[in-house]
Amino acid sequence: MTGPIVRRGAALGLGAAWWWAAVRLAVAPDAGVLEGAVAAGGWGLSLLPVHCVAKSRAVGAVAAGRWGAAWRGKRGKRGKRGRGEVEEGGS
Repeated sequence: MTGPIVRRGAALGLGAAWWWAAVRLAVAPDAGVLEGAVAAGGWGLSLLPVHCVAKSRAVGAVAAGRWGAAWRGKRGKRGKRGRGEVEEGGS
């Protein structure tokens, strides 16, 4: 039970610190390195891919080696044509 409370408290506290730094940089003429570091660090953390899953569990992930087979023009599991092949019976 304390896990979610601690996570939410940490997120709230860090979010408040980031907003304080961002507003202080925009408004206060004497904002310095501390505010800049906090704002830049929070922005950098927002770029992290936090919603990642393992490739084996990802929906629509391409199997290992499939891109290489497609590049070489070999047929994949679905029987798609490779480069330069013509479908028989087509118009």
